[in-house]
Amino acid sequence: MAFTEKDPHSAGEILRVVGLGIRIDRRKARGKSTKQLEKRVERIREKAQEREDGKRRN
Repeated sequence: MAFTEKDPHSAGEILRVVGLGIRIDRRKARGKSTKQLEKRVERIREKAQEREDGKRRN
């Protein structure tokens, strides 16, 4: 279930994305790669959008 009508993410997905964002910032500050974490965030966003698009079609 979407957290808001304008946002396709559920509360759990929002928490995961925020948590990953924090990890990304820490890794960037240390000069380490963030590519894998950024891909995880993108997959979460894509899944949420696909789920909401599917609900709107029905």
